[in-house]
Amino acid sequence: MPDGLHNDSVSETGRTEAFSDGVLAIAITLLVLDLKVPPNTSPDGWLASALAQEWPAYAAYVTSFLIIGIIWVNHHGVFELVKRVDRVTLFLNLLLLMAVVAIPFTTALMSEYLRAGGRDARTAALVYSLVMLVMSLAFAALYTWVARHPALLADGVDPAAVRGSIVRFSATGIALYLTTMAVALFSAPLCLVAHFLIALYYCFQQIRPAAA
Repeated sequence: MPDGLHNDSVSETGRTEAFSDGVLAIAITLLVLDLKVPPNTSPDGWLASALAQEWPAYAAYVTSFLIIGIIWVNHHGVFELVKRVDRVTLFLNLLLLMAVVAIPFTTALMSEYLRAGGRDARTAALVYSLVMLVMSLAFAALYTWVARHPALLADGVDPAAVRGSIVRFSATGIALYLTTMAVALFSAPLCLVAHFLIALYYCFQQIRPAAA
């Protein structure tokens, strides 16, 4: 087998995709656990007002749900290009999933400290952005590895075209998430808005298999 890959270290993608789908499904479901029912503290209390006070939780939930959803879509797009996985691919995929499953924690952190404002809110935003940066780096590493090993690619996929898309696929996300870390140092709400806009951007950026 070319590219230094050995038959005993290469397998089909089915188990990898099924495992990844399961992890992503759990991570995206965990996000809802941070949404709390406001306590009924007074018979004269306004539920609408209590719900409005929970806006940081709703904003963080929507943003993170959209992000994990896009990760799932792009992960599916990458594995449309891949027919086989080797040991390195499996570990890089695990690194990506490790970052994804941390998103519910950072979402809860962001929604809790966004209410307080000040230095703690900026710290929470920085942690949120850091996890997103790690996710982006892991995704870039996964894509770069499979792009540089044609033996892993599906039949009919043009290896040169896939290699040529490495910079476009990898560098943009890394640069954007580095920018959110800088924004987090000044404003936590603005940082969350930046992540939401990045998610919207990736809604329109597709990974398309390149035919030979």
